[in-house]
Amino acid sequence: MAHVELSLSEVRVPAVGAPTEQEYDNVTSWSMTVSRADEPCLLIAADTRVVAVSASGSQLLFLRDCRDMIGQPLLDGSLRLLDFTANRGELTEPELDKIPPLLAITSGRLTRGLLRIKGVPAGAPDATVDAISTPVHHAGAVVGSLTFFSEV
Repeated sequence: MAHVELSLSEVRVPAVGAPTEQEYDNVTSWSMTVSRADEPCLLIAADTRVVAVSASGSQLLFLRDCRDMIGQPLLDGSLRLLDFTANRGELTEPELDKIPPLLAITSGRLTRGLLRIKGVPAGAPDATVDAISTPVHHAGAVVGSLTFFSEV
C-alpha cells in the first residue's frame, strides 16, 4: 500500500506598510531570465520590439545574433514567417497579428500555435515550431509577451 506524507509550512504575510509594487517591472525581470535561458524563448515589449531572446531561440528562429536583435522590431524582416500552404507564401500583415507572441499582447491571454519559419540562408530547409506565449503584465496592463518555442 502506498504511503503519502504531507507537511504544512507557515504562510509569509508581508509586513504592514511593505511596498506592493515590484522594484522593477516584469519585463526587466523576465529579460534577465530569457537572455540566460537554455530553452528557446523570446520576450517582446508591447510595441513588438525584442527585449530579450535566448541563444537557442535565436538559432531556432533563424534570427541574427541575439544581441543584434535587442531593441529591433520582431517583424522587421529578420523573422520570415511562411503560411502552411504548398506555395509557402510569406504571411501578410493581417495574418501576422495572429501569431502567438503578438496575439498574447492584443488578447491579454495565453496563446499557442504553429509557426513555419523560412530557412536561412536561402535554400536551407524551413523550420516548424510550436509557440506558447503568455502576456507579461505590469500594474494591470499588458506590457509585452513571453514565448517559448519547441521544434516540431
